[in-house]
This record gives sequence, structure tokens and C-alpha cells, in this order.
Amino acid sequence: MTPSVGLVVPAYRPDVDRLAAYLEAVRETVGPAEIRIEVDAASPAIREELTALPATVNAVPYRRGKGAAITDGFEALETDVLAFADADGSTPAASLARVIAPVQEGTVDLAVGSRRHPDASVATHQTRVRRLMGDVFAAVARRLLEVPLYDYQCGAKAITAEGWERVREHLYEPGFAWDVELVAMAGALELSVGEVPIEWEDRPGSTVSPVGDALRLGRALLRSRHRAKQLRDDRLHSAIAARRPEPTALVDEE
Repeated sequence: MTPSVGLVVPAYRPDVDRLAAYLEAVRETVGPAEIRIEVDAASPAIREELTALPATVNAVPYRRGKGAAITDGFEALETDVLAFADADGSTPAASLARVIAPVQEGTVDLAVGSRRHPDASVATHQTRVRRLMGDVFAAVARRLLEVPLYDYQCGAKAITAEGWERVREHLYEPGFAWDVELVAMAGALELSVGEVPIEWEDRPGSTVSPVGDALRLGRALLRSRHRAKQLRDDRLHSAIAARRPEPTALVDEE
């Protein structure tokens, strides 16, 4: 029997018409057993529009952040494979299917979509500043983390339910840094990670701040490296952690 797939779509100020078209393509191409839209700070009108879509909608009146939203969605799924894709549809349904496939087939525990892989196809590029900052971040992350990838931040990833059970209690980043933390923790726990080149098209209207979020991502990368080292019983990082207050994992937050 083919492993079942659950898809989480984190959303903040979504274009509902675009999201509806994307979900239709995903249903036809991927055929997920369940789709959950985790929407933050949505107006009553947006919530009403979303309820008409063929998905379970969990709307909260505040902004949790991308990572916290995906975590909540993954915790609610009961499928064999847990996947997420950004609500803007930057990763086409066919590419999302390619990301999910190696996890369904049991080839890897975690599959990471990649816009920067040499075999990826980018239809529309980000602005020069965002592209440069993304390239620099990826290069630094490759040097600091045990999992060498071309792209850590692409909004399309899939993980086995068993893999999620292992990493879930080690995730703390509520925002955009959640992606890199997920990869770092998977590597530290010796889960197999595969990078899948995708077709990708940049969408206007990103909520990412090039400067502010770059600084936050940099700090989060260092935290992720520290936690990964701690999981591997590195003496220095274990000693540092012992002197700091224990943070609260996302799955333990109320």
C-alpha cells in the first residue's frame, strides 16, 4: 500500500484565488489524503473564503510564524508522510510531487526541495538583493551544518511520520528559520536527508524582510548549529547549554 500523504499549507495574508488554484493542482497531481491550511491573523472575510476550499482550515487570530504554523499542522496529521508547501504556489504541484516521492518510496526520511540545485529550474528570480542574501546564507549554512545542501529555505519539504516523531521535540524556531532548524536536527539525529531539484517561480508580495529577517536567520542558524552539536553530545556545546535556561519546544507551547 502506498504511504498516505498529509499536506500543510502555512498562510499569512493569502491570495485565496491563487491558493484555491494551487490546491486543485496539488489534489490532481499529489492526491494527498488530507490538506490543512494553517492561517495566521486572517480577517473574518478571509477565513470565510478559506472554508470554501477543499481543506481543513485552522485559523488563529494572531501571527504564530511559519514554523509554528507548520508544527501545529504536522501535529494534527495522522498520515504516513507529512509535507508542507508555501501558499503562494511557488513550488508547482508537479515539483511538490517530486519532493514527496522519495519519502513515500522510503529512500529518505526527509526530502528538501531545492531552488539552488544545479538541476533546478527557476522561472522567475527574486530581486538581486534577496537572491544574493539567500546565496550567502546557503553557503554559510553548508559550512556550519552537517547536512550539505544547496538550499535550506525552499518552501517545500516532506518527512516520514517516524522522522517527525524524532525531530519534533527539538524544534524551537517559530518563524522562517524553522526550515534550517528542521534540516539541522534531522542531520544530528542521523535521519537520511535528500535534496530534490524543483521548478520554482518567485511570487511578488513576500512577507520576508531582506535585512531584518536575514539577521534573524543568521542568529537562528547559530542556534540550530548549537542544538545540533548538543544532540551529538559535543562537550563544549553541552556545557554551554547547561548554563542557559532550557527553551520551550514548539510542540510544548500552549
